[in-house]
Amino acid sequence: MKFSHLFENWNLTGLKIKASFLEMEWKPKDADKDAAWELYVELLTRVTTQALQPDEGTEEAALASIHSIFKTTREVLKNHGRDCIQFSKVAIVILNQVVRPFTSKWHRKFEVGSLDDAEKAAFRSDLIDLQEKLVAYTHMLSEIAGVEDITELEEVRPA
Repeated sequence: MKFSHLFENWNLTGLKIKASFLEMEWKPKDADKDAAWELYVELLTRVTTQALQPDEGTEEAALASIHSIFKTTREVLKNHGRDCIQFSKVAIVILNQVVRPFTSKWHRKFEVGSLDDAEKAAFRSDLIDLQEKLVAYTHMLSEIAGVEDITELEEVRPA
C-alpha cells in the first residue's frame, strides 16, 4: 500500500504532502506499530477525541490537553527511535498540519486574556472540527498498530 492510500482510507486528505512521499510504499515495522499503539491510547483518552459538552470542562484545559500531544508524540518518536520512521512520517504531518494550526490560533488568544462567550463558542466549534480529524487519525493509528479499533466504542453525546 502507498502512503496516499493510508491517508485516503481515513479521509485525511487535503494535507500539503509532497507527491513523491505519497507514492512511497507504506511498510511499517514493529516499532512503527508500537509507536502507533502508544499514541492511539493517548488520543483515545483525551479531549482530542472525546466530546466536550457545553457545560463541561474548560477551554483552557482542553487547549492544554491538545497541546500536550506534541510532547507525547515527541517522546514516543524518541523512545522508538529510527526504527519507527514510517510512523514518524505520519505523526509529524498530523502534528504540523492538523494540530498546530489549532493550537497556534488559540494559544495567542488565551495569552491576551480570558475568552468572552463568543470566543468560547468559536473555540468549541473549532475543537469539534479538530476532533473529527483526530478521530480519523485514531482510526489510522489502530490500523497501523494492527489492533481492533475501539475509537467509537462508547456512545458519544452530541456536543
